[in-house]
Amino acid sequence: MSKVRWGIVGAGRIAHTFAQDMSATSNGVLQSVAARNGDAARAFADQYGAPGSCGGYAALYADPDVDAVYVATPHTLHLQNAGDALRAGKAVLCEKPITVNAAECQALIDIANKSSSYLMEAMWTWFLPAVRKAKEWVDAGRIGKIVQIKADFGYPLVYAADKREYNAELAGGCLLEMGVYPVALAALFAGRNPIDISVVSRHAPNGVEDDVAAIFNYDDFVATLGTSFRAKLQNWAYIIGEHAYVAIPNFWCANECQLWALDEMVDRFADGRTTNGFDYQIEAVNSDLLAGCKQSEIMPLSASLQFQQHMDLIRSKFQA
Repeated sequence: MSKVRWGIVGAGRIAHTFAQDMSATSNGVLQSVAARNGDAARAFADQYGAPGSCGGYAALYADPDVDAVYVATPHTLHLQNAGDALRAGKAVLCEKPITVNAAECQALIDIANKSSSYLMEAMWTWFLPAVRKAKEWVDAGRIGKIVQIKADFGYPLVYAADKREYNAELAGGCLLEMGVYPVALAALFAGRNPIDISVVSRHAPNGVEDDVAAIFNYDDFVATLGTSFRAKLQNWAYIIGEHAYVAIPNFWCANECQLWALDEMVDRFADGRTTNGFDYQIEAVNSDLLAGCKQSEIMPLSASLQFQQHMDLIRSKFQA
């Protein structure tokens, strides 16, 4: 196998982003698309030149010409969809959040282990060159000892109880929808669990959280994280040290990072990419699969479980 043949489950917006960036990889190809509506799947496949399409997901899992499956369905369906693909012997890249809580995440990890199949959460931010460069600067000691981490991600979203993002039955709320990004960013740079978490939350009329601020206490430094459906947040991340700090504009989709000493920018990296940025994680997963790996070294399953545990803790501290 010289290239990994991909199938996509779900034909929504994020699936289009994945398909667009597949063409920028050297070691993968889009083979098939599955959607609940067969006509929608065929139209999607035609748009991106994929030879196969399926109305329903079972046929994709059974397709011998598909090596790996990208799960792009709503997160309440991830355990079922990713689990079915894993049990069918497919490698799985599952959109974030990988599940809706830590118990489901552990269940999915258990399925992957039992089936000896590759599983990774699509935390594409961890693969972006700008984020990796920022981590390299921090690890090299260029900012000194970490004092604070700041990260937020939020966009205004008009309330409607039946809208997926607000629907309580579909695990709606800004924490899973957007908050997973700052939670993951903090995990990447902190490298360990906080000793305590403090939370202030605001809620939509149906009780779903629509604005959350959390402070993670790591004893020797803190992370201040935010997410919101109520307002456009800055959506930057800062890793602040004793001597300097790293700024990552629009960190969730970052194409640059900056190193500042007081009020002077002393270094800057920009990736100059022409893609959405999904291609970096796709290329990495393909390399893992071609090498026979069962999980990613960059984005291991232990990290996905940690994200879910942290978000469970945040939810446990929501105001009534």
